[in-house]
Amino acid sequence: MSSHVKLLSRAAARPQRPDAFHWPRTPAALRALPQLIDTRPDSGDEIRSGLGAETATLAPKFLYDALGSRLFDAITELPEYYLTRVERQVLDRARPDIAAAAGRGGTFIDLGAGNCAKAASLFDALAPSQYVAVDIAEDMLSQSLNALRQRHPEIEMIGLAQDFSSGLSLPPQVRAARRLFFYPGSSIGNFVPGDALRFATMIRDHCGNDGHLLLGVDLVKDPGILEAAYDDALGVTRAFNLNLLNHVNVLIGADFNLRDWAHRALYNRAQQRIEMHLEALRDLVVTWPGGSRAFLAGERIHTENSYKFELPDLAAMLRRAGFARVATWTDDRHWFGACLASA
Repeated sequence: MSSHVKLLSRAAARPQRPDAFHWPRTPAALRALPQLIDTRPDSGDEIRSGLGAETATLAPKFLYDALGSRLFDAITELPEYYLTRVERQVLDRARPDIAAAAGRGGTFIDLGAGNCAKAASLFDALAPSQYVAVDIAEDMLSQSLNALRQRHPEIEMIGLAQDFSSGLSLPPQVRAARRLFFYPGSSIGNFVPGDALRFATMIRDHCGNDGHLLLGVDLVKDPGILEAAYDDALGVTRAFNLNLLNHVNVLIGADFNLRDWAHRALYNRAQQRIEMHLEALRDLVVTWPGGSRAFLAGERIHTENSYKFELPDLAAMLRRAGFARVATWTDDRHWFGACLASA
């Protein structure tokens, strides 16, 4: 699950007030105050188009309003959701090699930053001079950066509230040299293969001659393990998926009733992906200003794909995207992998 068309030209920085956080007024601390730059587009047309398609679709980025972001944090603590724990093990194992290859003191660009915890776990090894957190959920981004800056006043921080799924816009404040892009959690699995290649190629272009891309990727494994991770016994993932409808109601003024829908998660063996859907429990009509959609009982809205990978295939894709070298690591059970692609 993760973290995503056209970008707006507006990019208004929102400086935070140090007084509100009792932040010490030393020059180093003031330099560390995070800027928040918002370039998110109006999502209404994309949502209405998805609901009007022959097979209704809502992009997974709409899972992440303020409540959705908190629910996802809860998902990462569930016993069934192994991804976060195993990814941490893999990154711990790979950290010295990553630091040796990427170097210290560069620009660390965190794509789909969420609560910023995964990136922060690498700060000691990488000692970035600048941290750029990119996420579509502005509230989560602001809260996370304001907390993180108090622990790391030595790092310049910038927040970009942005949908980077179809294009990444980096403002002039983001330093061009020695960029390390970080895209953890197997979020690249949200893209269909062709779009994943285009995304990796876009990141390669932003890397320049001395940049890197660090990916976390979920690997192919027993379907029962995968399906349990996306349909937990406690029902947190169900709430996460259903909350998307609450978010859509806010964004386009729709009248989805959550009681009319069920969460479905299944493994598509042919595509090597988990699919999440919302299924209508009865015949119904959903309306919004200027439009409507009728759903039959059993009809679904496709809300997320999460492709699972074989590391050699992923490394080959990154080389096609233009990266010169790819290093990979995995855990002992070969459940999760990390890739460091170098420009």
